[in-house]
Amino acid sequence: MGKLKTRPFDVANYLGDDEDVAEYMRQVLEDGDPAELGAALGAIARARGMAQLAKDTGLSRESLYKSLSGERAPSTDTLFKVLRALGFKLSVQIATPG
Repeated sequence: MGKLKTRPFDVANYLGDDEDVAEYMRQVLEDGDPAELGAALGAIARARGMAQLAKDTGLSRESLYKSLSGERAPSTDTLFKVLRALGFKLSVQIATPG
């Protein structure tokens, strides 16, 4: 009997359209973890193309991979450049107590 080969799960493989991406971002933002936000943006960038994101942000691919690895929170500057380049717009609403 042969060994079963598996690949690590990568959410980037499941972000097929803008609706999937938007829902994923909503969930991540609700959790409120800055490192998780960085990892989510990294997954979205991989799904859409890291080379294009590097070009659109003016940041190197290496810098983006490090910043969006999920091992640390991206800097505010990187965060806003990436959000803008990916076509996101942030808004604020009052949180419901509870």
